[in-house]
Amino acid sequence: MLLADVILPLAMPQNFTYAVPDGLRVQVGMRVVAPVGPRKFYSGIVEKVHENMPANFAVKELVCTLDEQPVVNAYQLNLWRWIASYYMCTLGEVMKAAIPSGLKLESATCVYFNTEWVQSEELTERQEKVLNIVSEKQQLPVNEIAARYPHKDLMRVVQSLVDMEALWVEEVMAERYKPRYETCVRLHPRIDSEKMLEEVFGQLTNAPQQSDLLAGYIQRSGIFSVRGTKAVSKKELMAGKNHAGAFASLVEKKILEPYPVNISRLSQNSAHTGNLPDMTPHQQEAANRIRELFCEKDTVLLHGVTASGKTEIYLHLIAEQLKLGKQVLYLLPEIALTSQIIRRLKNAFGDQAGIYHSKYSDAERVEIWNRVGKTDGYNVILGARSAIFLPFNRLGLVIIDEEHENTYKQFDPAPRYNGRDVAIVLAAMHSAKTLAGTATPSLESYYNALEGKYGLVELTQRYAGIAMPEIILADTSMAHKMKKMQSHFHPTLLEAIEQALADRKQIILFRNRRGFAPYIRCAACEAIPRCLHCDVSLTYHKFSNRLVCHYCGYATDSIVRCPECGSSEMTTVGYGTEKIEDEIQVMFPQVRIARLDMDTSRTRSRYEQIIADFECGKTDILVGTQMVSKGLNFENVSLAGILNADDMLNFPDFRAFERSFQLMMQVSGRAGRFGRQGKVIIQTSSPRHPVLMQVVAGDYGGMYRLQMADRQTFAYPPFYRLIRLTLKHKRKDVVHQAALELAECLIATFGRRVLGPDEPIVARIQTYYLENILLKIEKKASIQQAKQLVATVIDRFRALPSYRQLQIIPDVDPI
Repeated sequence: MLLADVILPLAMPQNFTYAVPDGLRVQVGMRVVAPVGPRKFYSGIVEKVHENMPANFAVKELVCTLDEQPVVNAYQLNLWRWIASYYMCTLGEVMKAAIPSGLKLESATCVYFNTEWVQSEELTERQEKVLNIVSEKQQLPVNEIAARYPHKDLMRVVQSLVDMEALWVEEVMAERYKPRYETCVRLHPRIDSEKMLEEVFGQLTNAPQQSDLLAGYIQRSGIFSVRGTKAVSKKELMAGKNHAGAFASLVEKKILEPYPVNISRLSQNSAHTGNLPDMTPHQQEAANRIRELFCEKDTVLLHGVTASGKTEIYLHLIAEQLKLGKQVLYLLPEIALTSQIIRRLKNAFGDQAGIYHSKYSDAERVEIWNRVGKTDGYNVILGARSAIFLPFNRLGLVIIDEEHENTYKQFDPAPRYNGRDVAIVLAAMHSAKTLAGTATPSLESYYNALEGKYGLVELTQRYAGIAMPEIILADTSMAHKMKKMQSHFHPTLLEAIEQALADRKQIILFRNRRGFAPYIRCAACEAIPRCLHCDVSLTYHKFSNRLVCHYCGYATDSIVRCPECGSSEMTTVGYGTEKIEDEIQVMFPQVRIARLDMDTSRTRSRYEQIIADFECGKTDILVGTQMVSKGLNFENVSLAGILNADDMLNFPDFRAFERSFQLMMQVSGRAGRFGRQGKVIIQTSSPRHPVLMQVVAGDYGGMYRLQMADRQTFAYPPFYRLIRLTLKHKRKDVVHQAALELAECLIATFGRRVLGPDEPIVARIQTYYLENILLKIEKKASIQQAKQLVATVIDRFRALPSYRQLQIIPDVDPI
């Protein structure tokens, strides 16, 4: 008997084995529908086809296949296995993250009308309403019934009608992705010559509208001409004409024939020059060195200062791969960066270049997925971390831009992978090369380069010899004492803003906190509104006048009276991007201001519009979170302001100094990229802080040496590997006791390598209490063996009856 091991989108440690029915053609990588339990069905991916019958259980049969050809290739399955093994998760969890939602079938409860039902008792008003809705269409999914009749007792009413045998209910599988079709028009096959066409026109002498439509088709299609026949859509043919009746007559007379055409949702036929930008001697030297190192190393780190022209080097290397018939994956850490870069890729490579990220619709992502796997499809893909899961089959080069960014890491749900690290593994599986570029490398990557694991290329000059920006530290502590601060702005920053505006230049203001204020507080009793589900205060958003939890999304209207004491003296504390935007508008009323953060850029079109407006000069000042700091290229920006460096520096994390340096250098790099030298103002109450001194000097090497000494002393990466275990439960006492016991079990195996348990900064999220245990593994030790030992302890622990509701979440290489 032929059997298939199927990966289902479930967090199960083992795959499911099914019998393949006679006559069903199954291949590895195909989607199949498989039964789970007595009533449920899931769509899964075939991982293996074999004849090894399991000894301990009876197998069920697959229901059907969904594809004629595999949608997942061998490279992808190997990558999924590696991710599941390395990041301590299941193949089902990897599958859920990897496959676009449009390729997953969803199980839906469908209600059917029994056409043979004879009413024998009186119906209630609710029963009659539901019955009329269903009988109208004969069958409807429950969610559609609920949309037309949103009643809390809907399912009870449906069940009562099922009991009467008026309705019956069944679980069905529904495809999410539906191809888009357009109605096109062609001549009926019987009209196969120009002579016959002339005869048809003769028959239409008394039907001017029909004759007009036919002439319009002939003109647009070019049929019977030397240049060939062009497809003509019905919409194009009927544009501006009220000839619906005439068109129907032409179809009835078998003169014209409508037919459906599958059309893409993706923009195509982009105008492109095919020209690549010229490289400076420094860029050419760096590109040549990268090519040399690729002969020795699989991965090369390009350490180039901001505005050094790394993108131009990328474009030339991409062109070389395309000439070899290879594909290129170009990764970016933020979706917001893609709009600028894709224009450059489209200009150079036209429709060979595509883009893939979560802001695209499900249907668009399915079409991109399908085009990547085709020989005549996309050869260059620009995307965020999820693009690593696409079905590449000719991958030659992976580019990881801004490789230091922590947004390459997936936090929740599993798999908790690092897109940068997985991309390097993906390239190795394809025997491809990886180029990681940044102005501020992660300490781990720079260490790997210095140790010889990666090649290293340095680009120390800005493009066209433009000077690095002047960086000024503005002492807010002294300004507060001297009463010179204007709200949250140092006079030095305000003067620089005035000067930049006078020079008709643009400004970027960076504050890594969205919302108007981190919280509001009662001036009388100091009570602070908190989230009902998380252990955090609610952030005040002035634009929507709401208090919002940034962890679970809970929101409520802002309050004017304290719920504790009834006082009306509610005041905002701290400031976010909304408040910066608000206050700058008051200080500079004639200035055009925009804000770029998660609140203003929830849709693809919205963030593209914000960036486009700033790029073409419709906006004078752009206020934003870290979205404004990464890789954006604006010609007219002369000033960048960092409103509060202290929050970054004082964050309780061993990477805080490294990240602060990287973020401030990246924000600084947005200023003065073209023309004269830019200026950067950093507001801080600690102007003598070593990291700030290194930022002013642009001293990456000094920061690296200082931080690496601390990392080695206190056993942190890159000298040690980390595994963090997070325990979650709805009862605090249970999670605390479980954490103590689990830590004790781990200490018995790993000894002093175990730290904790302890509560994270936010110890309750979405009603679950949290505790963490951190495991440090020496670089020379086997990380795989350590993970196996950890998994054994966790499995033993999960089997305890008292902890069945407890969640234990491993995170390998936490950021």
